[in-house]
Amino acid sequence: MTAPITEPFVHPALFYRGEQEYLEGTVPFVREGLRAGEPVAVAVPGPNLAILRTALGADASDVQFLDMTEAGRNPGRIIPKVLRAFADAHRQTRVRIIGEPIWAGRSSVEYPACVQHEALINPAFQGRDVTILCPYDADALAEQVLADAYATHPVVISGGLERRSPTYAPQQVIAHYNQPLTHPATAEEFVFDADALPSVRHFAVERAARFGLSGVRLEDVALMVAELTTNSVRHGGGSGELRVWADDGRVVCEVRDSGHLSDPLAGRRPAARDQLGGRGLLLVHYLADLVRVHTGPDGTAIRCYVGRH
Repeated sequence: MTAPITEPFVHPALFYRGEQEYLEGTVPFVREGLRAGEPVAVAVPGPNLAILRTALGADASDVQFLDMTEAGRNPGRIIPKVLRAFADAHRQTRVRIIGEPIWAGRSSVEYPACVQHEALINPAFQGRDVTILCPYDADALAEQVLADAYATHPVVISGGLERRSPTYAPQQVIAHYNQPLTHPATAEEFVFDADALPSVRHFAVERAARFGLSGVRLEDVALMVAELTTNSVRHGGGSGELRVWADDGRVVCEVRDSGHLSDPLAGRRPAARDQLGGRGLLLVHYLADLVRVHTGPDGTAIRCYVGRH
């Protein structure tokens, strides 16, 4: 049974145990949408994508499929590049999306960004004619993950039954995972101001190359650092600090300044076509494999992880 549509935006979590429950919770959801003439997208990890595509049979040809391990590798790009991209392409009708951004292979470094993403879906789609069903593997995921799912989804479906979440509190989740970011003592640092913007970008690229990045990935580092350091100069007090280090096969670049991000959705909204500027953090989310953010009255740190692929 899927959540009834009682308001424009509907965001249920589906707790499943095993392949059978997964299909029982997702296949009817897809087919109900197709019968109603609603565009349907499925963005889930590759193995579940294959299972669902096979189960849908001929109906699969009417569904847009995305491998979430690629499209949503960085959780910060899922709202603008996956969910909003699909919903905005079909503004004249209600749409249905299955989005599974949290799976057992997600690391502890990625998880805070994942759960913040789930909480931010609610304000990002408030008032929109969209239903987003989020499956959670109740056998493979930790109890804290399931508890967070209750806090980020107004409706939870489990064992074929649905109920309102008694602990729904997405704003509390956003605040809870807005945690200070510690960095290793081996991180190399560069303090910059407006005059040092070219130098800080060169510093980041040189260190990233030393840590094993090359080609397009080095170009990505240059773009991300240029955007973040320019934002620091313009909006973060006129100066900042860049830190660069290697971590488990990835290069990490972190920019800190004295500014404060008051909008939790900053960088997670698609830019309007006529919008001048304001695309820097969005570009960072599109390029990085992972983005972690901490912001508060004392300043903001934005950390980008870039792999060698």
